[in-house]
Amino acid sequence: MTEKPSHTVGGQSNRTWKKPPFISNPVVRYSLMAGIAVYLYWAFSSLPFDWARIAEGLPRAGRIFGGAIPPNFERSDLLMKGFKESFQIAFLATLLGVSLSVPIAVMAAKNVAPKPIYLLGRSLIIVSRSFHPVIVAILFVAAVGFGPFAGILTLTLYSIGFVAKLLAEEIEEIDWGQVEAMKSVGAGYFKTLIYGVFPQVLPRQIGLSMYQLDSNLRASAVVGIVGAGGIGGTLMNAFGRYDYDFAFAILLLIIGIILVSEGISGWVRKKIW
Repeated sequence: MTEKPSHTVGGQSNRTWKKPPFISNPVVRYSLMAGIAVYLYWAFSSLPFDWARIAEGLPRAGRIFGGAIPPNFERSDLLMKGFKESFQIAFLATLLGVSLSVPIAVMAAKNVAPKPIYLLGRSLIIVSRSFHPVIVAILFVAAVGFGPFAGILTLTLYSIGFVAKLLAEEIEEIDWGQVEAMKSVGAGYFKTLIYGVFPQVLPRQIGLSMYQLDSNLRASAVVGIVGAGGIGGTLMNAFGRYDYDFAFAILLLIIGIILVSEGISGWVRKKIW
């Protein structure tokens, strides 16, 4: 702790606390700052930026945005069809992902699982979190073909990586007194989980599920670009046909969906907590 002395008042020293630096050694601190500055300079100078192409792209971007305004909602049937498919993908993937996340989270919580099971659960979470959804979508599209099934599989794996990790951490932080009380009256392992563990993490689980549905709605638009179904495929086709006004309408719909979803999830979380 670093203290800055000041004047003595009434025989007592009036000292003000000052937050110590993150790295106390000034040589190490300034050397690290200099190293970061050198690395940033090297990184920007060594990357192959084509400034001439970037300058040419600015007017092109202006033409794209100019062609996108006003948005074109005339093909509302195609718009609603893409949104419906995206919502179905996101909802089914969230339902499957959250359902699978509960047992995996129990496996990955070190206070309720034996060491081998704990390591297995953590390995499953690490694998599911290792790849971006777009990469996983490309693999599933290659495996099962184009369409919403590949999107459901992709977002299910994506949901497991997020929900199972946070739920396992929540289980590790529960009040162990309730678990001990269950064990003291002879409750078995599964009854202890059902009546001693799950009630403590249920509000958090509902909040995570709502957030994951919101996240899957956004991700469904992204994975659809690579052929995994949903409104992302409609958006990609619109750009391919240079229908920028229709593409802008799709983007506005996606933004509106996310705003509504965020409002609903916030209302649900407020009711829970």
